[in-house]
Amino acid sequence: MTQPVRTLSQKQMLRDRRRLIADGEWVEPETYERPADREDCRFGARPCLFVACRFHLYLDVNPRTGSIKFNFPGKEVHELEETCALDVAERGGITLEEVGGLMNLTRERVRQLEAEALDDLESIVDLTEEDITDLGARIE
Repeated sequence: MTQPVRTLSQKQMLRDRRRLIADGEWVEPETYERPADREDCRFGARPCLFVACRFHLYLDVNPRTGSIKFNFPGKEVHELEETCALDVAERGGITLEEVGGLMNLTRERVRQLEAEALDDLESIVDLTEEDITDLGARIE
């Protein structure tokens, strides 16, 4: 059973930061060099600790609102079996249920997202029904 995700709004993050600064508990994050492209991280240590990467499975950042969604609120990064969506994509050939387990979603929600993505793809590219069915079959 999936555990509900937790979302932290940008407003809440700023409020928490101001409180920590006022209490003298704020620690400025250290600067570090993170991978710039896939080749930089392909053979890096796993689990990947660069949770700010857009391909990391631990959290999602909404570019419109700046809010952060924690996909696995009951786990730490090092407890995840998979941390990189690109690693999973390169491996290929996994079921909707396996995708759901990796993303803390139900199999049905993964199926819905897949259908939405294929609809979006169809509107962008002039594909026939046969092409779309073939794409869906290859994903499963």
